[in-house]
Amino acid sequence: MQSELMDKMDEATQTTTLEIQKQPILNSLLKVFMLAMVLANISSSMYGNLLPLYLKELNASVAQVGLFFTLSQIAPLALQILGGWISDSLGRLRSIAIGSVAGILSYVGLILSPTWQWILLGEGLGAMTRSLVGPSYNAFIAEQSEEHNRARVFGVSQTIFMIVVIVGPPLGGWLADTYGFKFMLIIAAILYTIATIIRIFMAKKASKGSESHPVKLSATSLKKNLGTMVGLMFAGGLITWLIITDGTRDIAYAMSFNLMPLYLEDLGGLSIQQIGWLSSIYGIANMIMNIPGGWISDKKGERIGIVLGYILLFFALVVFLETNTFWGYGLSWALFGLGDGLLGPGYQSLISKAVPEKVRGTAFGLMSTSLGLFSLPAPAIGGQVYERSGPRVPFYITTVVTILTVIPVWFKFKVTEKEKAHLEKAGLTNGNGNGDSKKPSTEY
Repeated sequence: MQSELMDKMDEATQTTTLEIQKQPILNSLLKVFMLAMVLANISSSMYGNLLPLYLKELNASVAQVGLFFTLSQIAPLALQILGGWISDSLGRLRSIAIGSVAGILSYVGLILSPTWQWILLGEGLGAMTRSLVGPSYNAFIAEQSEEHNRARVFGVSQTIFMIVVIVGPPLGGWLADTYGFKFMLIIAAILYTIATIIRIFMAKKASKGSESHPVKLSATSLKKNLGTMVGLMFAGGLITWLIITDGTRDIAYAMSFNLMPLYLEDLGGLSIQQIGWLSSIYGIANMIMNIPGGWISDKKGERIGIVLGYILLFFALVVFLETNTFWGYGLSWALFGLGDGLLGPGYQSLISKAVPEKVRGTAFGLMSTSLGLFSLPAPAIGGQVYERSGPRVPFYITTVVTILTVIPVWFKFKVTEKEKAHLEKAGLTNGNGNGDSKKPSTEY
């Protein structure tokens, strides 16, 4: 009798395992979500990488380009935390829909700006969009997954998202080269409007189902969410080290990467279209590595994928500094894509496991804000270094910081049993240490 009972339990376990394996990585709601996300970000990627060149066309110097990117970070810093809190309170899809409406207005500002200084107005409205959409994006994906496959869901989502990088920059570069920046921005605005319509439709559906009971926005709820996150940030655990290492990396990358299109045009001799094609090479390489990167993080541990990603980024920077041909830069961009493909799923999975579900939006918003505070002056400093010490110097700094970051990642990037116990004791998780209290929603 006991043997028969054990056999039935084994069969039930095997059936459950098979059912889990047969479940698609992305449910129907997440597929529509990613469609809207891809359309919206093809739009923004059409001009994002070329923005320094657009500013240059509007008579901005290299130092002024650096100053622009420093000033343009102020609004996101002020809004990221609020955006994450709104996402936690009103719901992910509702927050994204509100942000998308502001995004349409930002394109109006970009198109009508007569000088580079006026572009800041459009970027300010764009900051509202990113502050509402950014924290909701990662939190929503985490909630549509289980702990055992979370990094793979992030990997697949990021693979789909890389369509943006493959299509957007070359399309934007071709339109800007052929018809001018203003015309390109009009086409981008049309694509973004289509994405906004889809997002509004999704938010309306969710308001009758999974997001039918939004939490009232109040100072008390904001204080409570922030209190939870600030405690985790200064606890000396995973979140603390994520902020320290990523903040250091952000400083180094902000000093150089905002100036990269100028470097490629001035020193590399590349055209606008060629710069756009480099982004496509990056996107293809990133797509190739995102799913394996998610698998490595799920099966071998997130820090393994993150360390390997940093090593690839280091070699990408070395190649970048040693080449002066389009194909050499192409190899560098491919290595950048592979490295980020390993880094991304691991980072997103770790953050989602280290914070409670009910404050994930606040977590992603607060971390973006803290990282932005670190790197706020970096673009302006990078612009000055570029002009006074030479274009290569900011990139040398970035290269050194990239390889040194491997050390704290290897020793500190893991969710400790102590952190899990602390969250459970506080009543912030369901007992498994990852903050999940409900199954992914498939309602649409």
